[in-house]
Amino acid sequence: MGEIVNLNRARKAKAKAAQETQAAENRVRFGLTKEEKRKRAAQDAAAKKHLDGHKLD
Repeated sequence: MGEIVNLNRARKAKAKAAQETQAAENRVRFGLTKEEKRKRAAQDAAAKKHLDGHKLD
């Protein structure tokens, strides 16, 4: 006789696996490289410095 399978648990496991693969694809597609993150951080710092330089007391 075959092994008893909880269909609800199997369905949830299949859905979770599909979500994990979708998340991995999204990280590759929409994620930033280390260089892009560093460049964006530098731009944000420069913009903040520029705005703080024009602050009125």
